Amino acid sequence: MTINLKEIKSFFYSQYFSDGLRMTIGILLPTLIMAELGYFERGITISLGALCIGIVDGPGPILYKRNAMAVGNVCIFVVALVTGFARLNIYTLGSEIFLFSFLFSMLAVYGNRAASIGTSALLIMILMMDKEASPSQVPVISLIILSGGLWYMAFSLLFFRIRPYRAAQQTLAENIADISRFLRIRAAFYLPETNLDDNYRKLVSQQIQVSNHQDAVREILFKSRLMVKESTPASRILVLTFIDLVDMFEQIMATHYDYVHIREKFKDSGVLQEIAALLNHIADELDNIGYGILANTRPEKLDSLTTRLENLKLKIDDTGIDHKEAGNLVLMKIFINLRDMSSIVSNIYKYYHSKASVNLVDNNANVEYSRFVPQQDYAPHIFFDNLSFSSGTFKHALRVALVCIAGFITAKSISLGHHSYWVLLTIIVILKPGFSLSKQRNYQRLIGTICGGVIGILILTFVPDKTAQFIILLVLMMGTYSFIRLNYIVSVIFMTPYILILFKFLGVGLLNVAQERIIDTIIGSSIAFAASYLLFPTWEFQKINESLRSVISANINYLMKISDSVSGKIVELTEYKLARKDVYVNSANLSATFERMTSEPKSKQHNIKDIHKFVVLNHILSSYTANIASALIKAGPQQPNTDTRKLIKKSIAVLKEIENKFKGEDAGSNDTTEYKKGENSMPEIKNPNITADDMLLNEQLGFINKITLDIAKVTDDILK
Repeated sequence: MTINLKEIKSFFYSQYFSDGLRMTIGILLPTLIMAELGYFERGITISLGALCIGIVDGPGPILYKRNAMAVGNVCIFVVALVTGFARLNIYTLGSEIFLFSFLFSMLAVYGNRAASIGTSALLIMILMMDKEASPSQVPVISLIILSGGLWYMAFSLLFFRIRPYRAAQQTLAENIADISRFLRIRAAFYLPETNLDDNYRKLVSQQIQVSNHQDAVREILFKSRLMVKESTPASRILVLTFIDLVDMFEQIMATHYDYVHIREKFKDSGVLQEIAALLNHIADELDNIGYGILANTRPEKLDSLTTRLENLKLKIDDTGIDHKEAGNLVLMKIFINLRDMSSIVSNIYKYYHSKASVNLVDNNANVEYSRFVPQQDYAPHIFFDNLSFSSGTFKHALRVALVCIAGFITAKSISLGHHSYWVLLTIIVILKPGFSLSKQRNYQRLIGTICGGVIGILILTFVPDKTAQFIILLVLMMGTYSFIRLNYIVSVIFMTPYILILFKFLGVGLLNVAQERIIDTIIGSSIAFAASYLLFPTWEFQKINESLRSVISANINYLMKISDSVSGKIVELTEYKLARKDVYVNSANLSATFERMTSEPKSKQHNIKDIHKFVVLNHILSSYTANIASALIKAGPQQPNTDTRKLIKKSIAVLKEIENKFKGEDAGSNDTTEYKKGENSMPEIKNPNITADDMLLNEQLGFINKITLDIAKVTDDILK
């Protein structure tokens, strides 16, 4: 019961509820104020402009939000003005729908924020299509819509000025929760009853969430002048917490072992269950820290990690005595990794206590934070460079334009009532660049609309009181905007009764509106689904090779940093961290592409089993590389070691051959051919002065080479 209550509180502290509350107030307030003044219809129009700019008000630094909302206001004013005149002639309106649907969908080439501006412009176009207005009224209505957009922009910016760190806290806490879930999945590998293949799928899926939210935290922390250049104690704590979390995620990634082997060796010792229990306890501590950040309180430790570590150490020592033939080296490596993770958790706790946070020192002060956040280029040539069928965005934009025209004709021909724009609205919401995303959104929209329609009818039938209906309307609005990014199907379930109650207040018949919305949604969904399958379809197998090549390239770069380090060169901390970030981001992108591929028709799932093997092997490779990189960073500059360099060069050469294959180039290489003769064997180490640490490093590099050779074999199967 306590856990459920904490989860509920976490939701109300989260950025999702905060966004929902902000959007609800920003959209509803103009209507309420204008209704009190006797201008209800004008208030609705103002709220319409606020709704459109609310779409642009996505997470991110306040400067980027401000610029996006400013551009969005210009767009909705121009589109409202053009649509107001174009609607006077059905052919002019049809031409506008085609042109604007294409142009604003093409804005996706400039990233998600620009794409949201395009969506807001298309929304105002659709909502203005059926608005009765004479030519003289069109400029006035457009200005009223603009005033709504400007009102929402001012309200939103004020919202963030009052609590400048709140958005960063919420995004950071969300990332902590992601890492906690990732750690629990890792812990399950040590339990004999866990199916390894199923657990790998869960791990890969969760890694996508971690990567996406880490990017969101990087943007809001490292692109904000307030957080980095104008550093305050509060902002320093957030930045240091995130840096430690990224390092901790590397530690978690670096805990990959041969789970089949260690399960077999230590299954009866009980030590594996102890390791899993400690990992889960560290995850509990992370959840506690995340909740404290969300609630804006100072988190206190749940328990002593030191005591738990000491107990585990005793257990490992006893296990080493009982398993002399296996030794306990692997268990000691796991223990050291757990100790490092526990140390990071303890450091994070220290940041949030007054005595410890007064004189915080950033140990990563030499890290150039801005380099960790990709800079979006808004040059015009990017738009024009994508005007070809080789561009996925171009195909999507053309598909949207053609389907919107088909939806417009269908709506005008067979629509049941006066809200034919619902067909087009359904189309632009459902139609996504890839088939799998369109399929998922289609299902969510249909189920959500039908369920929400039933709920709306029940509410209006059994709750006749206007005040009660208005209170329910407020709750439904907040639910709609709170879940729109968190869970789309729940958002639609809230949205449909909210719209039905709203139309009831506007004096429109209940059953007619519900029936019309459901049928128009079915029509729009059907058109969108058919188009995503038949009209310039984009299948994941068509671009999977590029994702595979990118992740190999990132791994090569990461291994080259290690090669430089063991060659005696000084590798800056920033270079290590950038290489690590690229591996994790590209790995997450590959995993996301693979996941989408599994939801496509079977006929489009090319080499699905081999690609899954590649994803798992890549995960193992990046884990072992992270393990070595972490040790080298702690050890500092290395003495040149020829034998170790040979091992690294061997793996790099194999990966470069794989990269060339994905590029379609001649993959023949004398070096690689020579390495393949030895297959999984390691070169003989002749240096008599080699240390124990060097032997351990060489053992790890030998395993990495084995993994690269396995990846090479899988690559050959994929490219057959």
